[in-house]
Amino acid sequence: MIGVVFQILRRAAILVAGLFVASIVVFAFMTVLPGDPAQVALGINATPELLAETRHAFGLDRPLPTQYLSWLGGVLHGDFGQSYVTGQAIGPQLVDRLGVTLWLVGAGMVVALVVAVPFGTLAAAWHRRAGGAVISGLSQLGIAVPAFLAGVLLVQVFAVQLRWLPSGGWTPPDVDAGEFLRGLVLPALSLGLVQGAVLTRFVRSAVLDTLGQDYLRTARSKGLRPFPALVRHGLRNASVPVVTVLGLQLTTLLIGAVVVERVFVLPGLGSMLLDAVSSRDLSTVQDIVLVLVVAVLLVNFLVDVLYVVIDPRLRAERRARG
Repeated sequence: MIGVVFQILRRAAILVAGLFVASIVVFAFMTVLPGDPAQVALGINATPELLAETRHAFGLDRPLPTQYLSWLGGVLHGDFGQSYVTGQAIGPQLVDRLGVTLWLVGAGMVVALVVAVPFGTLAAAWHRRAGGAVISGLSQLGIAVPAFLAGVLLVQVFAVQLRWLPSGGWTPPDVDAGEFLRGLVLPALSLGLVQGAVLTRFVRSAVLDTLGQDYLRTARSKGLRPFPALVRHGLRNASVPVVTVLGLQLTTLLIGAVVVERVFVLPGLGSMLLDAVSSRDLSTVQDIVLVLVVAVLLVNFLVDVLYVVIDPRLRAERRARG
């Protein structure tokens, strides 16, 4: 138990170091982008005196290390600064938009798992049958379809022709839970079906590898049928490599949500990022990119922790190394 806690603390220290480095990279990248935020805020007809005053108000006339420390200190205290374009506080907008994106990504991941786990397992169990070939073919087709195209097709079928679901828009769950769920169905399907097709391939490969293990042959020799033996003894070991891919899929879902939010007119982080880029609001872009990077690093950290929880052999190996 002590060894597990030590490993988690070590990964947490690496996470903190990674977050610090990521903040430096994000800040440095934004400083080298062309354009003057003061000029963007005031327009092309601003006088040099007014530009100088605005740069001073934004803190852009200070040395870069001072700007970075001021920005990082504000972020650590929950203050993400103000938009260069609108002058509004960025933090409250980030919280509201992040909630929308998390709902979308979470629902998309649920859809992906509901698709990938049973169909990937069946594709492995039926790998020498026509059913397994059909599932593999459908997953390959799903991988080739972009999320935005899947969204357009779903809107055309279920919103335009059948009129079962809305084509876009967002209703907060605390306002109308029914409309919230109806509005979330198509975006979650367009995001989750494509990622579910990708994940199905990995589940199939992991389960196929598990099917050849000695302990499954032993279980079958004791009277268990192949599929119950796989479910009872094999899926846990097959889940270890799948967890790795699941972490990567979460990252992909975050990126895919940027486009899907545009297709379905959802007020999430992706829409906020695209609006900030189009208006050259670099302060907002910087904060959103940092939030996305932090989310990716946190997902990787959770994946590392899940390794130890899922597979006892990893705990034994780490104890032996220590």
